[in-house]
Amino acid sequence: MTENSPRVLVGWVPDWPVVAVLGAEPESQRLAAVVERARILAATSGARAAGVRRGQKLRSAQALLAGLEVYERSVDDEAKAFEPVADAVGALAAHLEVLRPGLLAVPAASAARFHGGEEPLAERVVDAVEATGHPCRVGIADGLFAAQLAARVMRIVAAGDSSRFLAPFPVAELADAKLADLLSRLGLLTLGQFAALPAAGVADRFGAAGTAAHRLARGLEARPVVPRPPGVDLSVEERFEQPYTLAEPLVFAARGLAERLHAGLAGAGLACERVEVEVECADGSTAARAWRHEGVLSVGAVAERVRWQLQAWQHHRLFEEAAGGVVALRLVPDGLVRDPGRQLSLADGDQEATARAERAVARVQAILGHTAPVTVELAGGRAPGDRVVRTPWGDAHQERRADGPWPGRLPAPSPTYVPAMPRPVRLLDADGRDVQVTARAEVAGTPDRLVLGPGDTARVAGWAGPWPEQERWWDPAEARRTARMQVTADDGRAFLLAVMGGRWHLEGDYDT
Repeated sequence: MTENSPRVLVGWVPDWPVVAVLGAEPESQRLAAVVERARILAATSGARAAGVRRGQKLRSAQALLAGLEVYERSVDDEAKAFEPVADAVGALAAHLEVLRPGLLAVPAASAARFHGGEEPLAERVVDAVEATGHPCRVGIADGLFAAQLAARVMRIVAAGDSSRFLAPFPVAELADAKLADLLSRLGLLTLGQFAALPAAGVADRFGAAGTAAHRLARGLEARPVVPRPPGVDLSVEERFEQPYTLAEPLVFAARGLAERLHAGLAGAGLACERVEVEVECADGSTAARAWRHEGVLSVGAVAERVRWQLQAWQHHRLFEEAAGGVVALRLVPDGLVRDPGRQLSLADGDQEATARAERAVARVQAILGHTAPVTVELAGGRAPGDRVVRTPWGDAHQERRADGPWPGRLPAPSPTYVPAMPRPVRLLDADGRDVQVTARAEVAGTPDRLVLGPGDTARVAGWAGPWPEQERWWDPAEARRTARMQVTADDGRAFLLAVMGGRWHLEGDYDT
């Protein structure tokens, strides 16, 4: 059976971060830009004519245009300014989704029937947005991804033709920048080339993220929508003892609601791509707005969108006009998909990942003791084992500079495996005698065989060293003399050996 994507209309106000800052003033008359993390996020047409581009470093943009007006991005302000636009389009359709401030989507099938076709619907959306004082571009296609690209070129893509429409676009249009870069390096430069690959091969090579991107390139939804479980209410609600006329207490409650929402979805093995924010006021009136995310909505993403919406409603005096304020806040999940799972990363500063890791480690410490879970840090040292510092979780790391002078440090490359304790081995010459290292750090005898253990003897094909090392020579009680040697065997294996107290030990394996 052929899978079809629903018809979607996307309305886009170009450069909304700048439009939200400048208001109704014609943006072409100003040389202005909005920045985020010291890079250009959006610019007026006049600034773009002077060479200012999205993603450009702020310093480079100011060098091109000395009089450039610069504004820091505020998503909260963008959401507040976009609310009248969403209201204007929402009057034309029964259901509307905000993807982000400046970009919205409407299910096109039912709305087109009501307005006499897709073309009249698109014209009415453009007229409604322009009536608020802002320019608008509209696109209609099968699936949200294709509709967003269609809005850029103001096009209505015929039903069933989205894959052909998408084919010439570069893979850089995919939201996953790492995947797009990998595809480009593999010679897959367009969405059409990527879509032509077999789905099974894409899943094997690129995993779940690649499968979702491959579906988008073929004009499908990133993940197949699943039906709502029968008889199960996945929405969450919190009612307040006293009505609120300010957004702040509602925002505080929204985080807890978002966590409850995700707990319920996880229990059903589901995730959601859309969430509807509903408020009920003391006079019985209600307000609702649906928000969508490009991926699967996380707890943080849900809470953030609820905050945007609540602050936008407060800015436009919804709570004050509604008699008595807000008495209930409700979140309703929509666009249900199978939960794909998430791999959290401690390296990215993810607060949710860090909090979950700390709770798990605390449980392990309670069972096994404080020193059981450790963190590992690469520090300075001469031997490979000395450079790895293990510190109990939560304790301060030992200060040992990795870039400091370490005379006698083992040259690169480092072994791939380092045992916790050096293991005794025997290095023999052709007559079966142990190879010795003299006081001048010279090998007495030619290494011929390396006995690693019972039944494991390797012929020596080559060696490098020995490198002498004398540590803590100023303390006779702790002084240590060592010599290290790299040895390769005729079977291709390579080892790091150290002679300590007249005996050879295995300190590292280069091939394990």
